[in-house]
Amino acid sequence: MCLDDLPTETIINIFLHTPTVQSALALSSTCHRMRTIFKSSKRLLILSQAAENQYGPLKDAFQVITYNESQPAHISREAPLSDALIKSVVALGQVAARWEDIYPFKRWKDNYAARRTLTPDERFILRRAIYRLWLFSKAHHNSAHSRLLRISPHATRERALLLHNFNTGELAEMLDVHNILRDVVSNNICPSNGRVRRKHHDRFPDNRHPLIFSVHSPFSPSNNDHYATSEAFYNHCRVDNYGSNYHKKFIPTRTHDPGGEGWGEDINHYYVVEDMLKLDPGQILYLKEHAPLKMQVEGFIRGLGDWFDNNGETFCQTLSMVIYQRGREMDDIKTAVDEGILGVAIDFD
Repeated sequence: MCLDDLPTETIINIFLHTPTVQSALALSSTCHRMRTIFKSSKRLLILSQAAENQYGPLKDAFQVITYNESQPAHISREAPLSDALIKSVVALGQVAARWEDIYPFKRWKDNYAARRTLTPDERFILRRAIYRLWLFSKAHHNSAHSRLLRISPHATRERALLLHNFNTGELAEMLDVHNILRDVVSNNICPSNGRVRRKHHDRFPDNRHPLIFSVHSPFSPSNNDHYATSEAFYNHCRVDNYGSNYHKKFIPTRTHDPGGEGWGEDINHYYVVEDMLKLDPGQILYLKEHAPLKMQVEGFIRGLGDWFDNNGETFCQTLSMVIYQRGREMDDIKTAVDEGILGVAIDFD
């Protein structure tokens, strides 16, 4: 059958089943008729469905995009379809898709035999958890929630109301993804002194010179503070220097001691990670891929304001409270996630 003989409804249905936004755009470029149908009143519907197929659930992505301080985060919001909304969804979805690639390496980093790619359903669940954690961070980890104000009854209640929107299984999925974010922060972005020491020893086992670790407090100003406002740091397109710097991170030179990349021992490192987990998944991903050096991370954090320092994340505390209110034990949920009984990727062995 000739393409021109197909009913318009059939072609629209084909558009609605394209797996990605790129596929829908490519299909619209194949011929004049496809282009005409795509540019009709169905264009936003086609693009939104393609975005749902690739980056869904859009309902949760919309909550992140449309949130502002004028209304509580736990109240669901609707948004009319527009080009700007679709572009925002794609930008958000691309971050979530990148976490789909990272998740298997972190989830099974100690069990290589069990490592696998995620199924389409698991990818959907992971993206949903990413969007929900993103909303929590956007609503409750900002300058309006300082160290003192965050423990107020009103702030605590607002955080709990948001998590009460989700059932216990979905909260376990969020905890699973939050564990992945924690792993990336503690091992890739802000490694402890011990991890830096081990990495350096693995690369230079014959080097007998001890590393010199920094003693100033995290996020404090340093002689390298120009990274906080450097155009090269904030320009997402200029990433070539970061790739080369990452490989040099543990190499001692006359001007660089790998010990300076450490973020403290045990207790100090724990509190640094707690602070850093206030960042949303997009910010954490950006630092992982574009800020290999400690001075770059410090510059980024200082750009957020004074409220950030010594002000830990509140997701885990709020989650424990919500689980307790439901008559469950937080330790049981943690164990179930660690053992693969609950979470994004369920182990059936």
